[in-house]
Amino acid sequence: MTATAATTPVAGPTRVLRRLARRELHSPRSTAAILLAVLLVLVALWIAVETVLALIGVRPLLVAPGEIPGAAASLPTTQPVILGVAGALVLLLGVILIGIALGPGRRHRHLLSTGRVLAVVDDEVIASALAQRASTTAATHPDGTSVAVGRRTAAIRITPASGMPVDRSEVDRAVAADLDAFGLQPSLRATTSISSNGKVGQ
Repeated sequence: MTATAATTPVAGPTRVLRRLARRELHSPRSTAAILLAVLLVLVALWIAVETVLALIGVRPLLVAPGEIPGAAASLPTTQPVILGVAGALVLLLGVILIGIALGPGRRHRHLLSTGRVLAVVDDEVIASALAQRASTTAATHPDGTSVAVGRRTAAIRITPASGMPVDRSEVDRAVAADLDAFGLQPSLRATTSISSNGKVGQ
């Protein structure tokens, strides 16, 4: 498992700090923009190729540019299933693009409250720290503890050794104390689950 943590000194006002924090916590839309641009370029190339083939009198790859309006108009009667599937795909693509445009892209990171220093920590680092705390508190083997960190929650799962009970409330208190000390932004709420089947040999 690899993880990184980064700190950046901030000498400007709070507004600059918020802007830097947003840039570190949110991913750009460059990937989606590149994919959309590639798709549009491919469509433009296809139209250009079909136009050239029509000008030199060669059979079109799919349909000649001049036949596109007529073919589209005849689809409701000749190929209603294909038209329905194509419409559903276009609608799905539109919904996805709107979601990408409106929803903030998120990196798997959280911000630490450290005054005038911007500290950004990968979620994997947070998960590793919480797993160590939960494992130590529960007196279980580290391999029996897993943590999944999301934007607002940290899901902790403990598989104890057979015959060794685990006090979940004690684990919750220890993990909550660590999260309070971290001062993460956005804040995390930990939930702990104990496997009913213990591991033999831990």
